[in-house]
Amino acid sequence: MRSKSEGTIMASYRLRERISSEEIGRCVAGLAERINRDYKGRKLILIGVLNGAFIFMADLARCLDLPVRVDFVRLASYGDKAQSCGSVRITKDVELALQGSHVLIVEDIVDSGITLNWLLDHISKLCPESVKICALIDKLERRAVEVPLDYVGMTLESGFLVGYGLDFAGNHRNLPAIHEVVFDEVEPECSHAMADRSAEGK
Repeated sequence: MRSKSEGTIMASYRLRERISSEEIGRCVAGLAERINRDYKGRKLILIGVLNGAFIFMADLARCLDLPVRVDFVRLASYGDKAQSCGSVRITKDVELALQGSHVLIVEDIVDSGITLNWLLDHISKLCPESVKICALIDKLERRAVEVPLDYVGMTLESGFLVGYGLDFAGNHRNLPAIHEVVFDEVEPECSHAMADRSAEGK
């Protein structure tokens, strides 16, 4: 498989399944069970981080049996292509009023932690009653900032992952399982694209 990004041809690659759709389903159900228990009798606002979290949050929301409202944010980080410098801007902010509400940030994968840490601070300034984080995947390989993760579906040490909302150069979000991108040879553009995915809204 060949991929193009901004007109540049990248190295060929293949996809190796890491997490099956059945495993994902069990993981989401387990997270929802914990959230239902912890927020019983309360209303909850889910805030999904675009673009990667949209499938995970949709599945998670449908497993919750408590009153839920939904909103989204989109973030962009700036810095060297291979590594975010920690300068973050928001390109789509929350539209719901969060003051006095219980908020759960929903993220597909936590990588460096830089943008998520910024978002946690941003949401906290909007005066919610509480704010917690739910992540499908906690990936430890490139962690630069420690972020408190209240609900974690699974923990992985490494791997560039696609599918179930995760993409590579805009491709593969629709795959029902999660796959690892395995390059036949890694060219500089590919390394930059992998870093960009974690730094700019995935």
